[in-house]
Amino acid sequence: MKEIKKLLVANRGEIALRVLRSAREMGLQTVAIYSEADRHALHVRYADEAVCVGPPASAESYLRGDKIIEVCRRLGVDAIHPGYGFLSENANFARQVREAGLIFVGPSPEAMELMGSKLAAKQAVSKYGIPMVPGTEDAISDVEEAKRIAREVGFPILIKASAGGGGKGMRVVNSEGEFEEQMQLAVSEATSAFGDGSVFIEKYIGSPRHIEIQVLGDEHGTILHLFERECSIQRRHQKVIEEAPSSVLTPELRAAMGQCAVDVARACDYTGAGTVEFLLDENHSFYFLEMNTRLQVEHPVTEQITGLDLVKEQIKVAQGQPLSFGQEDLTIQGHALELRVYAEDPANNFLPDIGTLTTYVRPQGPGVRVDDGFEQGMDIPIYYDPMIAKLVTFGQDRTEAIARMLRAIEEYQITGIQTTLPFGRFVLQHPAFVSGNFDTNFIRDHFTPADLGSAPDEETAKLAAVFTAMLLETKKPQATATTQTDGAPTSAWRRNRLGSR
Repeated sequence: MKEIKKLLVANRGEIALRVLRSAREMGLQTVAIYSEADRHALHVRYADEAVCVGPPASAESYLRGDKIIEVCRRLGVDAIHPGYGFLSENANFARQVREAGLIFVGPSPEAMELMGSKLAAKQAVSKYGIPMVPGTEDAISDVEEAKRIAREVGFPILIKASAGGGGKGMRVVNSEGEFEEQMQLAVSEATSAFGDGSVFIEKYIGSPRHIEIQVLGDEHGTILHLFERECSIQRRHQKVIEEAPSSVLTPELRAAMGQCAVDVARACDYTGAGTVEFLLDENHSFYFLEMNTRLQVEHPVTEQITGLDLVKEQIKVAQGQPLSFGQEDLTIQGHALELRVYAEDPANNFLPDIGTLTTYVRPQGPGVRVDDGFEQGMDIPIYYDPMIAKLVTFGQDRTEAIARMLRAIEEYQITGIQTTLPFGRFVLQHPAFVSGNFDTNFIRDHFTPADLGSAPDEETAKLAAVFTAMLLETKKPQATATTQTDGAPTSAWRRNRLGSR
């Protein structure tokens, strides 16, 4: 058994603060790192110790694994938690951490490398009979051969970067005439973004839902799934609103997808918290997409419906402890939503809107959780992702969670910059979202910047009211049994959650 007494969080902002809080509840000493741009950040003030690792640019600070490891040596740190982004899925960094005699709070470098390549991941999981989107099994560079395969698969097809993510190196091709140009663009973008121009071809599923399954594995061979998250409200292939559970999964489909997710994790001997992503088509057939070998931005909605603290579970697993619960102990309790509050202007194609938080007042009350790293008067740095906060609400059912999110959006006071709060309000009041009848094309099909200029029209408001009434009529109370994994002090968000039942 490995013991962690002192933990360094190799990240910034809200995720750094979120990890530090769980570490403090576990009685661990904590170390924060920061760039010169984050000198006054909340995570820096919260940690027991904090060390500057370089200038504002992430390549000179948060991505300097050598500096981070040196800080650990100097301060007697036992383990590093990478958060998400930055070095969280960097297999070389994870390997260097372990070679330095430190504990990496995450999966093995080998698991990261395997799942970091979409093609290698597909090959690894194929022996488990997991459904795959029709397409190539290997990377392809010959344009004529790729064109022939595309004809066999049938247009429209999707060209994807093997090492990709976040929509980079991805092109939809609707006809053979545009194939060559789009493939060259995909290869060029993949090379620029990831240093790897490998691409593959998949059948394009035009109206999918994006469903992901949270998995958790220990070093003793136990791998469990913690149910699903619905992540279909996206802009530029990146998520904006997530919820758990999904409004469309039946118990049978949930069990089947959960088992597939466990098998994917087993294919790479996964340990710690990870996420297996699937596409769900209009016929409710699902296909393996990829695995993210880290904690996800949207992990709070899973915490809300399971009663687990995923960061604590990560730390326990990293110390060699077995999971203290089994699959049969886990139940879905209530419903949770997350809105990513970005410093972006949704009326201007969601472009970043960097500036000063002239006013910044968080919403409060039952069932409301805010994970952030800012306070009033602080600047949003231009150097990093423009997410300000994760606004999370929990209710006994989806209708209550939506109502609480709308109330929280109204209470959230932010001036000085544009944010995604008005967009979140628009989505949550739209009949397609309220009814659960939506997919990843929600923005394309339902949203225009003009929608943010006024309240919903009378017809839209009536439709939303009808759907809400229908949901209230058909909803039944869910089980209230909870899974408690440790005796650590209960956090404020858990108290709010329990008090909202």
